[in-house]
Amino acid sequence: MNLTKLTAKIEHLDTYKHYGRIKRVVGLMVESQGPKTAIGDVCLIYPNKESAPSSYIRAEVIGFKEDMVMLMPYGDISDISPGSLVEPLGGPLEIKVGPSLIGKVIDSMGDPLDGSIVPKALTAVGTEQKPPNPLSRPPIRERLEVGVRAIDSMLTVGKGQRIGIFAGSGVGKSTLLGMIARNTKADLIVIALIGERGREVREFIERDLGPEGKARSIVVAATSDQPALMRIKGAFTATAIAEYFRDRGLNVMLMMDSVTRVAMAQREVGLAVGEPPATKGYTPSVFAILPKLLERTGTNHVGTITAFYTVLVDGDDMNEPIADAVRGILDGHIVLDRELANKGHYPAINVLKSVSRLMSHLATDEHQQAAIKIRDMLSTYKNSEDLINIGAYKKGSSAEIDQAIDYYPKINSYLKQRTDEKVSLADSVQSLIQLAEKGEW
Repeated sequence: MNLTKLTAKIEHLDTYKHYGRIKRVVGLMVESQGPKTAIGDVCLIYPNKESAPSSYIRAEVIGFKEDMVMLMPYGDISDISPGSLVEPLGGPLEIKVGPSLIGKVIDSMGDPLDGSIVPKALTAVGTEQKPPNPLSRPPIRERLEVGVRAIDSMLTVGKGQRIGIFAGSGVGKSTLLGMIARNTKADLIVIALIGERGREVREFIERDLGPEGKARSIVVAATSDQPALMRIKGAFTATAIAEYFRDRGLNVMLMMDSVTRVAMAQREVGLAVGEPPATKGYTPSVFAILPKLLERTGTNHVGTITAFYTVLVDGDDMNEPIADAVRGILDGHIVLDRELANKGHYPAINVLKSVSRLMSHLATDEHQQAAIKIRDMLSTYKNSEDLINIGAYKKGSSAEIDQAIDYYPKINSYLKQRTDEKVSLADSVQSLIQLAEKGEW
């Protein structure tokens, strides 16, 4: 041990514990006189202003106003009063992560939601991490089987790719995530349920995920009734868990439902701090936090995180601010169409509006040509659909339209899939090639 360095540390050690005092509470914000701290640090607020009891409320420093520290609590603030003690913990939020967490459902703080004890032999990791260096990201060259025929064949996904699932409410986002979670060949699945109704959390775990999916998953749940900061931290906690296992050489799949609710929670925080509303009420910090969160996934020199982020679009408007920002960051998007869902077409993936930016690097030439041919026939049929439906089109007028009319029911049948149906990537691709060449599968 270097005694000189140790002695220097002791000489400069502050032997006093610095506290702050609550001065004011306005809406979601708690203002404190002191303590000395930094943005992002976690503090403990003790409701009893006379002493520091065992009960406390966690809060995070989100800004400063003149000589006041602005805090936002992780929980209910009904017991806070003027003069309540504020203790700094000296750093940002950390959670406990390890293999014994697999199969658990936890909250944004990493605590099991079923009331059980936190497993032992876990490692403390920070929820706030920087994205990997761009030059340290290996290229994506290996396909990942997700078990959904329409995705594996027409929108092939690679290990480490980041995909957005765009849809309005009630079109089947959660059901599609459940299908992928049960059927994928990823080593581990981390699922973040952000801003969901409390009823839907257990339903998703038992109905959509199932025992098979849960056995190799870690679920992070932050329901809509929780404070905005807890919803934001749920997304960052899930990402940190995925990063932990990626750094140990695993191919991890991260699913987040939904990134829109993370943006809405950040808007609440931004407005509470005093940020001016910008695009459709969203504050500038919303568009700053999205790339910091989404860029953390992907590949590194050890493992991969393949990420699926659902985006809840208002009024089925695919060009609303959050959808537009997320689409520009990710490596592809899957659009779920309400019109297809109304027809009983599940999963309701609109292949023509969806794209995988890496499919051309992952699929064979034969596979790509088959996918292009199927897309072309779907596009031809859609462009002439009105004429066909009203009987204005006469058979024989166009060979391309005739072929599209003949193939359209077969293509629709191919793209449909039952929620309990398992299809391998090899079978999906072979069926697509057979459909394109012979009109059967």
